[in-house]
Amino acid sequence: MAILRCNKCGLLAEQVDTHAGHEITCPKCGTLAMVYPTLFFIEKLLDKYFVAQRELIALKSRPATRTATDLPATQAAPLLHTEIDLGNTDKLATELQHGPIYDWFHKKQIKVQADMRSVDTSGFFDEVAEAIGGNLELFKEVIERLRWSQQKDHSSATIRLDKRSPEEAKALSSFCQQLYDFSFVAKCFHNKPENNIRLILQTAPAIRRFFDGEWLEWHALMCCLRYAKERNRRFSCARGLEISLANDDRYELDVFMLIDGNTPICIECKSGEFRQNIDRYLALRKRLGISGKNFVMCVAGLSDENTKAFSAMYDLAFVNERGLAEHLGRLF
Repeated sequence: MAILRCNKCGLLAEQVDTHAGHEITCPKCGTLAMVYPTLFFIEKLLDKYFVAQRELIALKSRPATRTATDLPATQAAPLLHTEIDLGNTDKLATELQHGPIYDWFHKKQIKVQADMRSVDTSGFFDEVAEAIGGNLELFKEVIERLRWSQQKDHSSATIRLDKRSPEEAKALSSFCQQLYDFSFVAKCFHNKPENNIRLILQTAPAIRRFFDGEWLEWHALMCCLRYAKERNRRFSCARGLEISLANDDRYELDVFMLIDGNTPICIECKSGEFRQNIDRYLALRKRLGISGKNFVMCVAGLSDENTKAFSAMYDLAFVNERGLAEHLGRLF
């Protein structure tokens, strides 16, 4: 059923679906009133509800005495790094923290939905992701072996050390032990006679997604958070942000950060092939109104030479996992 909403007398009344999108006479006061599709009407009500909820939370979080430096309610939510331990907190996983991002997209008439838990850093995803991002050249074999074993439904993966230098073998052993200590693998066997490590896989979906590419999203998120901390900037952040444009085109933004409530940074993370999607991201960047330097394509393992070449060819910023932090540092 469609819904009639009379702006004069306030009447809400069900109507047949064929009336949706048309004005009819209000049965109570006789004024012409619009009939809305039910889903459209509910979405508008929810939008108003969540905006009001965020403003209420922001007001409650203010000190009793206002000062001249207080921000308006819609800008009160961005966090300052001194308020939290960025590497170990669930305070990012809240409506209040995401509020400025919702408002930024709503002003552009873009529907948005965030998974709050995707920025909860109280687990170990961020620690392992930063370890991988800091030495992908060495740890790439472990990640690829685990991902391949997951895809083939194998129960284990073997990491050979016999062709590694003593330093590399030690670093790989320590990394595999870290995976076990943080429960990313169920067991870790160091086979000294055969000079290899056998890892027994975890089957939890979150772990599978992590090795399938989400590790790069966590790495990018932590780069953004540390960027905000180093520069003492207020921020709101999201990971896996789902947006829907007016033409029903849908996107998932891997990492999105809003600096000081008005400056967006969008990072798309690619651990596999990416070239076929460049046109799509160029169109999205234009629709969002984000500058090329602030719309970042973070491609794992991409050479420094290619990051410069692709950035020169397209109005996007191409970086690899090593150069992401440096690029963010150049933005402001």
